[in-house]
Amino acid sequence: MKKIAIIGSTGSIGTQTLDVVQQHPEQFSVEGLAAGSNVDLFVQQVNRFRPKRASIGTKQLAERVRPLIPADVELSYGDEGLIEVAAGTEADTVITAVVGSAGLPATLAAISEGKTVALANKETLVTAGHLVMALAKEKGVSILPVDSEHSAIFQCLNGENMGDVAGITLTASGGSFRDYTRDQLVDVTVEDALKHPNWSMGAKVTIDSATMVNKGLEVIEAHWLFGLEFERIGVLLHPESIVHSFVEYRDGSIIAQLGTPDMRVPIQYALSYPQRWTSASQRLSLAEVGKLHFREMSFERFPCLRLAFECGKIGGTAPTVFNAANEVAVARFLNRDISFLKIEYLIETVLSRHVALADPSLEAIKDADQWAREVAESL
Repeated sequence: MKKIAIIGSTGSIGTQTLDVVQQHPEQFSVEGLAAGSNVDLFVQQVNRFRPKRASIGTKQLAERVRPLIPADVELSYGDEGLIEVAAGTEADTVITAVVGSAGLPATLAAISEGKTVALANKETLVTAGHLVMALAKEKGVSILPVDSEHSAIFQCLNGENMGDVAGITLTASGGSFRDYTRDQLVDVTVEDALKHPNWSMGAKVTIDSATMVNKGLEVIEAHWLFGLEFERIGVLLHPESIVHSFVEYRDGSIIAQLGTPDMRVPIQYALSYPQRWTSASQRLSLAEVGKLHFREMSFERFPCLRLAFECGKIGGTAPTVFNAANEVAVARFLNRDISFLKIEYLIETVLSRHVALADPSLEAIKDADQWAREVAESL
């Protein structure tokens, strides 16, 4: 039986992880659950799965939750609560599904305790990839990708020699506005942006998909997960989201991973690896699909992806600032404070004012993150 803890249990990845747990109840013991502010769902989850430890966003929310869950569940809150759930239980695998840079301290804490990390929080590697991967190597900890693209690459590399890899390509659906021109983006609304054509995701990730920031974050994450230079990482538009990503080898062979767009498949693979379990997800019929389409990615159409590649190559605190500025910009867009196209303007403006620090400490990363947020809020 696998003992797991979930950081971000009420979000899209967290709830789908618990779907997988319910499909294979004999395989799992849920040791810890941590959530943000969704009290009703969190209470349901704690009562259903009876973790030993649980955490929610604030002290006030914890006071509301306490009488609604079993007395023997240890309840904490805030950033410390995330860390306690990640590192303070008997879980051998921690699923990090918190959205944003808030997942970094908890992930580092889990690695420090020698726990396997099933990583769905791409910002962790974007903001501090050099620290996370060095600590994982020191502790002998496996980091298993949960994102469908990174899971696909992981599967396509299985058993292969990394020296034979010519390059990898991450596929991108293109998001809500993939067929829009730049001019058509001027007046798009929050409601428009949240209508992703293929995937069911949280609001922040859905907006990131529309701006292509999400793919940019995945490019930087792939650099750290697979140890590849940015010149060997490509992105291709693929509207159907059937080919999740692929690897090209130096002999010209291409190995791809295909499947229906269902996040429960890569989540389950990260939890079952190196085994494969039966899944309730819909099977892919290529005969029914009929045709698959691919288009070259345009940095002119999606400037945020260009910025991500540039920040990745610069390294240091540049990706941290890219991510922090985007988090603020997306929040402001969702609050209807700025227009959709202002997101990329905010990110690029903040980056233009930043002098990247090479090989930053965790403290320097936190400082850069805070600085970027303050500047992005002021613009």
